[in-house]
Amino acid sequence: MSTTSQKHRNFVAEPMGEKEVNDLAGIGPVLGGRLSTKGFDKGYLNYDFVAEPMGEKAVSDLEGIGPVLGERLASRGYNKAYVVLGQFLVLKKNKELFIDWLQDTSGANSKQAGDCYQCLSDWCEEFL
Repeated sequence: MSTTSQKHRNFVAEPMGEKEVNDLAGIGPVLGGRLSTKGFDKGYLNYDFVAEPMGEKAVSDLEGIGPVLGERLASRGYNKAYVVLGQFLVLKKNKELFIDWLQDTSGANSKQAGDCYQCLSDWCEEFL
């Protein structure tokens, strides 16, 4: 069994990639299992999304959008991150309007919608 300090050193010693949520310091198998059932199965950071062009990234690659919200968005035609980015731009990057739209469209909570807004805002800052 790894200590929290050891898990932290291991986690930060290499690129993020697709690390499991259980790899995060302070997250054990019980909490990791609970997080996974809620759609938080990866230890992604916004940096991973913002660090590269949009391309054909899945909607669930957006910060705050896990598998459950990703499926809801995909069922409404928002299956790719660039389609959500399009809506973000149609709403003129307005935080309040985007968060309201995402909550109404997918059932996201305010934290998830805010994380997604920030992710797209950061991406636009980097690439537009």
